Amino acid sequence: LRVQPGETVALVGPSGAGKSTLLSLLLRFHDPQAGRITLDGIDLRELDLDALREAIALVPQSPTLFAASAADNIRYGRLDASDAEVRGAAEAAEADTFLDALPDGFASELGERGARLSGGQQQRVAIARALLKDAPVLLLDEATSALDAQSERAVQTALEHLMEGRTTLVVAHRLATVLRADRIVVIDAGRIVAEGTHAELLAQNGLYAELARLQFLD
Repeated sequence: LRVQPGETVALVGPSGAGKSTLLSLLLRFHDPQAGRITLDGIDLRELDLDALREAIALVPQSPTLFAASAADNIRYGRLDASDAEVRGAAEAAEADTFLDALPDGFASELGERGARLSGGQQQRVAIARALLKDAPVLLLDEATSALDAQSERAVQTALEHLMEGRTTLVVAHRLATVLRADRIVVIDAGRIVAEGTHAELLAQNGLYAELARLQFLD
């Protein structure tokens, strides 16, 4: 799998195919038992781990939020960020309106695991954090799959801001996410079985077409 700088690649496939494992390998939660993964031609194992992870922002399906203020949760993306930068990231993530509406605004405590926020609001705080980090590589792991349609629209808009000018890998379970990708890579049992655009893959009438009928078009 080769991903070009600035390219958005959607990873699709059945559960257990290896999509999330690929993201874990990129973050070096695991190292490959064979072969290698390179960033700008350098084997990940030769890079300083902190430097590698500084170059990557992750928006997972279930974001990790802390029992701290909204501002501190966003600032976790870049600890030296100013209040103005935190607010700018929240605005780009379409999170500023609901955060301002909290009793103490951005200083409000979000509760354990962000309990004071809805799922869609938690995702937008996680996106604001990733925007603030401003890393060149972005990993999205089913970032909208657990949301209702209204929340998904708001999160999708925030994601579009986030993806601009970045190299993005998206583990996708929604058609809207897939259609925005430059290229779709279909994974099954740990292997790439097809790649191309949405229209090209539908025309092949293979695994992607089956997934599109079963998952996306629902």
